[in-house]
Amino acid sequence: MKAGSETTATLHDVARAAGVSIKTVSNVINGYPHIRPETRERVEKAIDQLHYQPNRAARSLRSGRTDMIGLIVPDLRNPYFAELADDVMRAARERGFSVLIEQFDLDRESELAALRDAHLRGLDGILHSVLTLEQGDAALLERVPVPMVLLGERLFDSSRDHVTMRNTEGAQAATAHLLALGRRRILALGSHPSEEFGSPGLRLQGYTDALAAARVPLDDSLVVPVDLWHRADGADAMRAVLDAGVQFDGIVAFNDSLALGAMRVLLERGVRVPEDVAVIGFDDLDETRYSLPALSTINPGRSEIARTAVDLLVARIGGADAGPPREVFTDFSLVERESTAAAR
Repeated sequence: MKAGSETTATLHDVARAAGVSIKTVSNVINGYPHIRPETRERVEKAIDQLHYQPNRAARSLRSGRTDMIGLIVPDLRNPYFAELADDVMRAARERGFSVLIEQFDLDRESELAALRDAHLRGLDGILHSVLTLEQGDAALLERVPVPMVLLGERLFDSSRDHVTMRNTEGAQAATAHLLALGRRRILALGSHPSEEFGSPGLRLQGYTDALAAARVPLDDSLVVPVDLWHRADGADAMRAVLDAGVQFDGIVAFNDSLALGAMRVLLERGVRVPEDVAVIGFDDLDETRYSLPALSTINPGRSEIARTAVDLLVARIGGADAGPPREVFTDFSLVERESTAAAR
Protein backbone atom coordinates (compact mmCIF):
# COMPACT_ATOMS: atom_id res chain seq x y z
CA MET A 1 0.00 0.00 0.00
CA LYS A 2 1.36 3.47 -0.89
CA ALA A 3 1.54 6.24 1.69
CA GLY A 4 -1.08 8.84 1.03
CA SER A 5 -3.58 6.46 -0.62
CA GLU A 6 -7.17 6.53 0.49
CA THR A 7 -7.01 2.99 1.92
CA THR A 8 -6.53 2.98 5.69
CA ALA A 9 -3.22 1.44 6.76
CA THR A 10 -3.39 -1.61 9.01
CA LEU A 11 -1.10 -3.14 11.58
CA HIS A 12 -0.13 -5.72 8.96
CA ASP A 13 0.90 -2.95 6.54
CA VAL A 14 3.17 -1.35 9.14
CA ALA A 15 4.76 -4.68 10.04
CA ARG A 16 5.41 -5.50 6.39
CA ALA A 17 6.92 -2.04 5.69
CA ALA A 18 9.17 -2.22 8.75
CA GLY A 19 10.16 -5.85 8.17
CA VAL A 20 9.06 -6.95 11.65
CA SER A 21 6.27 -8.98 13.21
CA ILE A 22 2.83 -7.63 14.05
CA LYS A 23 3.60 -8.23 17.73
CA THR A 24 6.70 -6.00 17.49
CA VAL A 25 4.64 -3.20 15.95
CA SER A 26 2.08 -3.60 18.76
CA ASN A 27 4.85 -3.46 21.37
CA VAL A 28 6.21 -0.23 19.89
CA ILE A 29 2.75 1.37 19.79
CA ASN A 30 2.08 0.38 23.41
CA GLY A 31 5.41 1.73 24.65
CA TYR A 32 6.98 -1.62 25.54
CA PRO A 33 10.45 -0.65 26.80
CA HIS A 34 12.58 -3.67 25.81
CA ILE A 35 12.85 -3.02 22.08
CA ARG A 36 16.08 -2.29 20.26
CA PRO A 37 16.33 1.42 19.31
CA GLU A 38 16.93 0.63 15.63
CA THR A 39 13.83 -1.59 15.54
CA ARG A 40 11.72 1.05 17.26
CA GLU A 41 12.98 3.69 14.80
CA ARG A 42 12.12 1.47 11.81
CA VAL A 43 8.59 0.86 13.08
CA GLU A 44 7.99 4.52 13.90
CA LYS A 45 9.22 5.52 10.44
CA ALA A 46 6.79 3.07 8.82
CA ILE A 47 3.94 4.39 10.98
CA ASP A 48 4.71 7.95 9.83
CA GLN A 49 5.05 7.01 6.15
CA LEU A 50 1.81 5.05 6.12
CA HIS A 51 -0.08 7.54 8.33
CA TYR A 52 -1.16 4.61 10.49
CA GLN A 53 -3.69 5.46 13.21
CA PRO A 54 -4.03 2.89 16.01
CA ASN A 55 -7.62 1.94 16.80
CA ARG A 56 -7.82 3.31 20.32
CA ALA A 57 -11.35 2.05 20.87
CA ALA A 58 -10.42 -1.52 19.98
CA ARG A 59 -7.32 -1.37 22.16
CA SER A 60 -9.42 -0.08 25.03
CA LEU A 61 -11.88 -2.97 24.71
CA ARG A 62 -9.06 -5.52 24.67
CA SER A 63 -7.02 -4.05 27.53
CA GLY A 64 -9.69 -2.38 29.67
CA ARG A 65 -7.66 0.85 29.41
CA THR A 66 -8.18 4.09 27.52
CA ASP A 67 -4.52 5.25 27.53
CA MET A 68 -5.79 8.58 28.80
CA ILE A 69 -4.97 10.34 32.06
CA GLY A 70 -6.52 13.42 33.61
CA LEU A 71 -4.78 16.56 34.82
CA ILE A 72 -6.79 18.68 37.27
CA VAL A 73 -5.38 22.18 37.77
CA PRO A 74 -6.80 25.33 39.39
CA ASP A 75 -6.28 28.13 36.89
CA LEU A 76 -4.85 28.00 33.36
CA ARG A 77 -4.72 31.81 33.30
CA ASN A 78 -1.82 31.38 35.69
CA PRO A 79 1.10 30.74 33.30
CA TYR A 80 2.70 28.27 35.71
CA PHE A 81 -0.21 25.84 35.34
CA ALA A 82 -0.37 26.36 31.58
CA GLU A 83 3.32 25.47 31.27
CA LEU A 84 2.90 22.56 33.71
CA ALA A 85 0.09 21.22 31.52
CA ASP A 86 2.36 21.41 28.49
CA ASP A 87 5.11 19.52 30.34
CA VAL A 88 2.64 16.86 31.49
CA MET A 89 1.28 16.35 27.97
CA ARG A 90 4.78 15.94 26.57
CA ALA A 91 5.77 13.45 29.28
CA ALA A 92 2.52 11.50 28.86
CA ARG A 93 2.86 11.38 25.07
CA GLU A 94 6.29 9.77 25.41
CA ARG A 95 4.62 7.00 27.40
CA GLY A 96 1.72 6.50 25.02
CA PHE A 97 -0.93 8.42 26.97
CA SER A 98 -3.18 11.33 26.07
CA VAL A 99 -4.15 13.97 28.65
CA LEU A 100 -7.58 15.37 29.45
CA ILE A 101 -7.21 18.72 31.26
CA GLU A 102 -9.85 19.76 33.79
CA GLN A 103 -9.69 23.30 35.19
CA PHE A 104 -11.41 24.27 38.40
CA ASP A 105 -12.07 27.74 39.75
CA LEU A 106 -10.08 29.03 42.70
CA ASP A 107 -12.61 27.82 45.26
CA ARG A 108 -13.22 24.70 47.28
CA GLU A 109 -16.56 23.60 45.78
CA SER A 110 -15.22 23.80 42.24
CA GLU A 111 -12.18 21.71 43.16
CA LEU A 112 -14.30 19.10 44.93
CA ALA A 113 -16.64 18.87 41.93
CA ALA A 114 -13.74 18.39 39.52
CA LEU A 115 -12.30 15.65 41.72
CA ARG A 116 -15.63 13.86 42.15
CA ASP A 117 -16.36 13.81 38.43
CA ALA A 118 -12.90 13.10 37.02
CA HIS A 119 -13.02 9.31 37.33
CA LEU A 120 -16.33 9.23 35.45
CA ARG A 121 -14.59 10.27 32.23
CA GLY A 122 -13.04 6.87 31.56
CA LEU A 123 -9.54 7.89 32.66
CA ASP A 124 -6.83 5.39 33.57
CA GLY A 125 -5.39 7.72 36.20
CA ILE A 126 -5.43 11.28 37.52
CA LEU A 127 -2.86 13.97 38.33
CA HIS A 128 -4.42 16.45 40.73
CA SER A 129 -2.90 19.81 41.71
CA VAL A 130 -4.24 20.40 45.21
CA LEU A 131 -5.31 23.92 46.17
CA THR A 132 -8.10 24.00 48.77
CA LEU A 133 -8.47 20.43 49.99
CA GLU A 134 -8.28 19.82 53.74
CA GLN A 135 -7.62 16.89 56.05
CA GLY A 136 -11.29 15.96 56.03
CA ASP A 137 -11.14 15.49 52.25
CA ALA A 138 -8.61 12.65 52.45
CA ALA A 139 -11.47 10.12 52.38
CA LEU A 140 -12.66 11.57 49.06
CA LEU A 141 -9.25 10.89 47.54
CA GLU A 142 -9.36 7.32 48.80
CA ARG A 143 -12.70 6.75 47.05
CA VAL A 144 -11.39 7.71 43.61
CA PRO A 145 -11.24 4.28 41.93
CA VAL A 146 -8.23 4.93 39.66
CA PRO A 147 -4.55 5.62 40.43
CA MET A 148 -3.84 9.21 41.43
CA VAL A 149 -0.77 11.37 41.99
CA LEU A 150 -1.05 14.64 43.90
CA LEU A 151 0.81 17.79 42.84
CA GLY A 152 1.42 20.94 44.88
CA GLU A 153 1.47 20.97 48.65
CA ARG A 154 0.40 17.99 50.71
CA LEU A 155 -1.86 19.69 53.24
CA PHE A 156 -2.96 16.41 54.80
CA ASP A 157 -2.05 12.73 55.06
CA SER A 158 -3.04 10.60 52.08
CA SER A 159 -2.25 7.21 50.61
CA ARG A 160 -1.63 8.80 47.19
CA ASP A 161 1.77 9.51 45.66
CA HIS A 162 2.83 13.15 45.92
CA VAL A 163 5.24 15.22 43.81
CA THR A 164 6.09 18.81 44.69
CA MET A 165 8.76 21.51 44.70
CA ARG A 166 10.96 22.86 47.47
CA ASN A 167 9.01 26.04 48.15
CA THR A 168 10.73 27.04 51.39
CA GLU A 169 14.26 26.36 50.21
CA GLY A 170 13.65 28.12 46.89
CA ALA A 171 12.28 31.27 48.51
CA GLN A 172 15.14 31.23 51.00
CA ALA A 173 17.65 31.07 48.14
CA ALA A 174 15.88 33.94 46.34
CA THR A 175 15.99 36.13 49.45
CA ALA A 176 19.59 35.20 50.23
CA HIS A 177 20.50 36.20 46.68
CA LEU A 178 19.20 39.73 47.23
CA LEU A 179 20.83 39.92 50.65
CA ALA A 180 24.16 38.96 49.07
CA LEU A 181 23.75 41.97 46.75
CA GLY A 182 23.56 44.23 49.81
CA ARG A 183 19.79 44.69 49.76
CA ARG A 184 18.35 44.97 53.25
CA ARG A 185 14.76 46.22 52.86
CA ILE A 186 13.29 43.41 50.83
CA LEU A 187 9.58 43.11 50.07
CA ALA A 188 7.93 39.71 50.32
CA LEU A 189 5.26 40.08 47.63
CA GLY A 190 2.42 37.55 47.65
CA SER A 191 1.83 36.36 51.20
CA HIS A 192 -1.50 34.95 52.35
CA PRO A 193 -2.02 35.89 56.02
CA SER A 194 -2.58 32.94 58.36
CA GLU A 195 -1.77 30.38 55.62
CA GLU A 196 1.06 28.23 56.88
CA PHE A 197 1.28 25.10 54.76
CA GLY A 198 0.35 26.17 51.22
CA SER A 199 2.82 27.67 48.75
CA PRO A 200 2.41 31.25 50.09
CA GLY A 201 3.10 30.16 53.66
CA LEU A 202 6.06 27.98 52.73
CA ARG A 203 7.63 30.71 50.60
CA LEU A 204 7.12 33.26 53.37
CA GLN A 205 8.92 30.86 55.70
CA GLY A 206 11.85 30.72 53.30
CA TYR A 207 11.95 34.52 53.19
CA THR A 208 11.99 34.83 56.99
CA ASP A 209 14.59 32.06 57.33
CA ALA A 210 16.95 33.92 54.99
CA LEU A 211 16.52 37.17 56.91
CA ALA A 212 17.19 35.40 60.19
CA ALA A 213 20.32 33.75 58.81
CA ALA A 214 21.61 37.17 57.72
CA ARG A 215 20.56 38.74 61.05
CA VAL A 216 18.28 41.18 59.27
CA PRO A 217 15.21 42.04 61.40
CA LEU A 218 11.83 41.09 59.97
CA ASP A 219 9.77 44.22 59.17
CA ASP A 220 6.07 43.40 58.87
CA SER A 221 5.53 46.44 56.66
CA LEU A 222 7.60 44.67 53.99
CA VAL A 223 5.37 41.57 53.93
CA VAL A 224 2.74 42.35 51.31
CA PRO A 225 -0.40 40.18 51.09
CA VAL A 226 -1.77 39.48 47.60
CA ASP A 227 -4.91 37.35 47.24
CA LEU A 228 -4.35 36.16 43.65
CA TRP A 229 -1.05 35.68 41.87
CA HIS A 230 -1.64 37.23 38.45
CA ARG A 231 0.25 40.14 36.83
CA ALA A 232 -2.57 42.57 37.55
CA ASP A 233 -2.50 41.65 41.23
CA GLY A 234 1.24 42.22 41.41
CA ALA A 235 0.81 45.60 39.72
CA ASP A 236 -1.99 46.65 42.08
CA ALA A 237 -0.01 45.61 45.14
CA MET A 238 3.05 47.48 43.91
CA ARG A 239 1.06 50.69 43.41
CA ALA A 240 -0.31 50.41 46.95
CA VAL A 241 3.19 49.94 48.41
CA LEU A 242 4.59 52.92 46.50
CA ASP A 243 1.61 55.10 47.39
CA ALA A 244 2.10 54.23 51.07
CA GLY A 245 5.68 55.47 50.93
CA VAL A 246 7.24 52.16 52.06
CA GLN A 247 11.00 52.21 51.54
CA PHE A 248 12.50 49.09 49.95
CA ASP A 249 15.44 48.11 47.76
CA GLY A 250 14.51 44.55 46.79
CA ILE A 251 11.49 42.38 45.99
CA VAL A 252 11.08 38.64 46.43
CA ALA A 253 7.88 37.96 44.50
CA PHE A 254 6.22 34.65 45.32
CA ASN A 255 5.71 33.92 41.66
CA ASP A 256 6.88 35.34 38.33
CA SER A 257 3.53 36.86 37.37
CA LEU A 258 3.54 39.01 40.52
CA ALA A 259 7.12 40.05 39.77
CA LEU A 260 6.31 41.02 36.18
CA GLY A 261 3.30 43.08 37.27
CA ALA A 262 5.38 44.80 39.96
CA MET A 263 8.22 45.60 37.54
CA ARG A 264 5.78 47.22 35.13
CA VAL A 265 4.61 49.62 37.85
CA LEU A 266 8.17 50.36 38.96
CA LEU A 267 8.95 51.31 35.37
CA GLU A 268 5.88 53.57 35.22
CA ARG A 269 6.96 55.31 38.43
CA GLY A 270 10.55 55.86 37.32
CA VAL A 271 12.06 53.32 39.72
CA ARG A 272 15.05 51.61 38.09
CA VAL A 273 15.45 47.83 38.13
CA PRO A 274 17.93 46.65 39.33
CA GLU A 275 19.74 49.90 40.19
CA ASP A 276 17.12 51.11 42.70
CA VAL A 277 15.24 47.88 43.35
CA ALA A 278 16.40 44.33 42.63
CA VAL A 279 13.56 41.92 41.75
CA ILE A 280 13.42 38.14 41.75
CA GLY A 281 10.46 35.86 41.04
CA PHE A 282 9.62 32.18 41.39
CA ASP A 283 8.64 29.59 38.71
CA ASP A 284 10.99 30.39 35.77
CA LEU A 285 8.18 30.99 33.28
CA ASP A 286 9.24 31.15 29.66
CA GLU A 287 8.30 34.83 29.38
CA THR A 288 10.76 35.84 32.13
CA ARG A 289 13.61 35.46 29.65
CA TYR A 290 12.11 38.20 27.49
CA SER A 291 10.93 40.83 30.00
CA LEU A 292 12.83 44.11 30.21
CA PRO A 293 14.88 43.65 32.25
CA ALA A 294 14.96 39.85 32.05
CA LEU A 295 13.67 38.52 35.36
CA SER A 296 15.80 36.58 37.82
CA THR A 297 13.80 33.70 39.24
CA ILE A 298 13.75 30.32 40.94
CA ASN A 299 13.42 27.34 38.61
CA PRO A 300 11.44 24.88 40.78
CA GLY A 301 11.94 21.89 38.50
CA ARG A 302 8.55 22.06 36.78
CA SER A 303 9.54 19.69 33.95
CA GLU A 304 10.93 17.23 36.47
CA ILE A 305 7.69 17.46 38.45
CA ALA A 306 5.71 16.59 35.31
CA ARG A 307 7.96 13.69 34.29
CA THR A 308 8.13 12.22 37.79
CA ALA A 309 4.38 12.49 38.34
CA VAL A 310 3.58 10.87 34.98
CA ASP A 311 6.11 8.08 35.62
CA LEU A 312 4.61 7.35 39.04
CA LEU A 313 1.08 7.38 37.64
CA VAL A 314 1.90 5.15 34.67
CA ALA A 315 3.63 2.66 37.00
CA ARG A 316 0.53 2.55 39.19
CA ILE A 317 -1.75 2.16 36.16
CA GLY A 318 0.32 -0.73 34.84
CA GLY A 319 0.47 -2.43 38.21
CA ALA A 320 4.27 -2.28 38.21
CA ASP A 321 4.30 -0.36 41.51
CA ALA A 322 2.14 -1.60 44.37
CA GLY A 323 4.31 -0.21 47.14
CA PRO A 324 3.54 2.47 49.73
CA PRO A 325 2.85 6.06 48.61
CA ARG A 326 5.88 8.07 47.62
CA GLU A 327 6.64 11.71 48.30
CA VAL A 328 9.07 13.30 45.86
CA PHE A 329 10.60 16.78 46.11
CA THR A 330 12.23 18.07 42.94
CA ASP A 331 15.44 20.08 42.92
CA PHE A 332 15.43 23.83 42.27
CA SER A 333 17.96 26.27 40.88
CA LEU A 334 18.43 30.03 41.06
CA VAL A 335 18.40 31.68 37.63
CA GLU A 336 20.19 35.03 37.76
CA ARG A 337 19.25 37.54 35.08
CA GLU A 338 19.21 41.30 34.60
CA SER A 339 16.68 42.20 37.28
CA THR A 340 19.17 41.39 40.04
CA ALA A 341 22.40 42.36 38.33
CA ALA A 342 24.77 44.14 40.72
CA ALA A 343 24.20 47.90 40.70
CA ARG A 344 26.89 49.93 39.01
